[in-house]
Amino acid sequence: MKSKKKKIGILGGTFDPAHTGHLSISEKAKKKFNLKYIIWAITKKSPFKKKSNTNLTQRIKFAKKLTNSKKFIKIKFYEDKIKSNKTIDLINHLSKNKFLDINFIMGADNLINFHKWYKWRLISKKCTILVFDRYGYKSKSLKSITFKHLNQKNLKFINFKKVNISSSQLRKI
Repeated sequence: MKSKKKKIGILGGTFDPAHTGHLSISEKAKKKFNLKYIIWAITKKSPFKKKSNTNLTQRIKFAKKLTNSKKFIKIKFYEDKIKSNKTIDLINHLSKNKFLDINFIMGADNLINFHKWYKWRLISKKCTILVFDRYGYKSKSLKSITFKHLNQKNLKFINFKKVNISSSQLRKI
């Protein structure tokens, strides 16, 4: 009997802080792509940002509180286990489970510089990349090096009713 792969999503980031925008794209991804669950893979530090304002334990605790009623969202920290904060290393780690079909979720703002990520082309070969539109980023992301060079089968751009919020905005409050 052939076993069907379980479709999951990974939304990575510092989640400094986690917010309703993260929830919104998680809910949309689950529904639109029939994902069994979504992992919020929290990182100590983004290689593209300065140090987080809030410590890792507090960010994990807040993310768990925010997602408490969303049982399909799993809050995880993998860096100690996989000895890396690189997306490709997390995907390789999760890919060891041959029964998972991995979808990597990101905002359109991240697509603009995705070509600067470590082994970005390999990420797109190992999973489908689901890019969610964000206010002010659609045009630039659709003109990005990544969008132009990746197979559109492995990269899906999703238009949806956006939540106009970001972690950067919340930190300024």
